[in-house]
This record gives sequence, C-alpha cells and structure tokens, in this order.
Amino acid sequence: MSDLLRAPAETKYAEELDWLESIDDNPRPFSWRLSPKMVRLFILGSERADGLDREVTQKWFGDRSFVERSIVTLASDRGLLLIGDPGTGKSWLAELLSAAISRNSTLVVQGTAGTTEDHIKYAWNVSMVIAKGQSRQSMIPSPIMTAMETGAIGRFEELTRSTSDVQDALISILSEKYISVPELGSGSDDDNIVFAKPGFSIIATANSRDRGVNDLSSALKRRFNFVRIPVVTNKKSEAEIVRFRTEELLRRHSLDLEVPPTLLDVLLRSFADLRASAAAAGSDDEKLESALSTAEQIGVLEDAVLHGDFFGERTLTARALASSLVGSLARREPEDLAILNKYLHGVVEPRSKEEGGSWPEFLEGGRDAIATLS
Repeated sequence: MSDLLRAPAETKYAEELDWLESIDDNPRPFSWRLSPKMVRLFILGSERADGLDREVTQKWFGDRSFVERSIVTLASDRGLLLIGDPGTGKSWLAELLSAAISRNSTLVVQGTAGTTEDHIKYAWNVSMVIAKGQSRQSMIPSPIMTAMETGAIGRFEELTRSTSDVQDALISILSEKYISVPELGSGSDDDNIVFAKPGFSIIATANSRDRGVNDLSSALKRRFNFVRIPVVTNKKSEAEIVRFRTEELLRRHSLDLEVPPTLLDVLLRSFADLRASAAAAGSDDEKLESALSTAEQIGVLEDAVLHGDFFGERTLTARALASSLVGSLARREPEDLAILNKYLHGVVEPRSKEEGGSWPEFLEGGRDAIATLS
C-alpha cells in the first residue's frame, strides 16, 4: 500500500499476519484471528527457540509482561486501559493488538473535549431519516458500535480527555455489552438493541499527565484492567526503538542514508541528561515543557535526517541533530532556551573537550540554534 501516507498495522503487516494465521494451531478465544501466543509473537517478534521457518520482526519494545497482561485482559470480560506518559507507545500497542486479534485497528474514537455520546454510540443520516424515517438503515453506527456488531476490538484514544457524560455512556457498554436505540421503539424483535458479539472488547489509552482533566469515575475504573506503560529508560531498548522507527522513516521516504551509531549515542545521551536534569529540578520553570519521551526523540532524529537530505549533504550531521533538538524542545521562550543553554554549557561543553568525537560539532550547532531563536 505505497499510496497510503500511513497504512494501519493490519495492512502494513498483512502478509506476516496471513502467514501466522496459517501456521497457528493453538486455541483461539471467541472470533480472534490469532491465538494469544501468536498475538504475543506478532507484537514482540520471534526468537530462535520458537522454531519458525521465518523471522517475525519485533514491533513494540517493552516488557513482555505488559503485552501478556493486555492479551489476557482482552480475552476476559473486561476492557483494557493502557496508561502512561506521552510517547510511551500506548497507541501503537493498542493498534498492534487490534490488528492481530481482529485484523482491524481502525475502529477508533478520539477522546477530546468535543467528543459526545454520538461518537461512541450512533448518529443518524438526516437525509434518510427525512425520506424514510428512523430505522437501522438510517442509523450511523459509531466505531464502538461497529466493533460490538462484528465481535472486534474497539479503541478509545485519550479517554481522560472526554467529559464525564461520555465516560458514563461507556460504563453501560462495558457492563451490559449492548446499546439501546430508543428511537426505534420497543418492538419484540430486538431491533432497538445492538448486542455485542463474542470477541468484542475496548482498548482505551490515557495520558498520565492528564490526571485532573477528567478523572475516571470509580465505576468506570472497575470495568477496566489497568496496564501502566512506563517511560523507556533502558538505553539499549530505547536505541532499538529509535532505530526501528528511523528505518521505517528512511524506507517511507526512499532515503539511502545511514544513521551513524555515534550520532545515535549523542541523541540518547542528550535525552538521558535532560531527563535527569528535569527529575532534579525544583520547579516546573526549571524543567523543559517537553515530556522528553522516546517519541519526541524519534521526532528530533527524523527532522535532522530530512533536513540533511533536503538541504544538506544528504547525510546526518551532529550540527543538524543539535539544531533539530533545540528547535523541537524549545517550546517556551525564554524558559526552555535558558534550560537548553545551561545544558550545553554545563554538560555538552565539558564533554566535547573530554571525549571529542561528534560532541564539539553538536555543541556548536546547539549554540547557533539557540542564538537564532533568542
């Protein structure tokens, strides 16, 4: 699907999913397309001990127990809530789970302040209602209702961004596993009720930094199993994530460009330094507004790679990397610029003298970027 800007996981990995389904002889819950073991293997990748005829690539990098608990929850009668800081891969894990289980990860509701009950239940085709009245044919099902009718996984992104009314509507769906449509009357043929088929479940995500925006009620919390996704702090794991995403970027843009390991190390160490500084800060004014997530780290590298390809020498340089880092992380002026300037003088400058390598050029590029923005 080269004509898609971003193909969903079930399309992107369709051939791999077909192959896994063809060799899967393990028990499958409900209408699942893959068994729990194969779902885990699809997400975490294969190992030599699996004895497969081909390699299955790792697509999500994190603790195996998080994936296993998520799979077990979806095979039960409860919803799954993935909660964590921004950029920890919650949405990507939800998409991979939906793709492996239902072969459809696009049944998504995006939680915002403007999300209404219609977005999680149903709406009406006004022209059809005027012409023929209210009926199942004139009803527009929400992605959640479609998931219920097909026994698939529905997704609810940023649950805590939606209002309490919307969250309350979700309680009955998770509890009763049906949606009433009172506009269709109260006939005996159950045409006014949409029942969930086996295999239906909901994966919701929530940003831990949104606590206090629209807190979940205790009733809704009871209907979810919580899986907390921590920020990746292991340097090796984070390097694998950044490398995996960067390789995808290079393929998408058809770029024949290598990311030097030395520059990847500069990026990883810079983010580690800035996170340590944020953890030791005494107030919010002493912290960067950025969450310094792995996703933001990937964004910094992506900008630097594209800038080098479009406007540079078709290679990644330490100067471009520093400029991208400053440009991406300096969101408040002058607070963030002062924090980054302090980091360059207090950490990068001594390191460039002691270690050399790419650090002197990185220091120079960062200073120039700050001077430009100041």
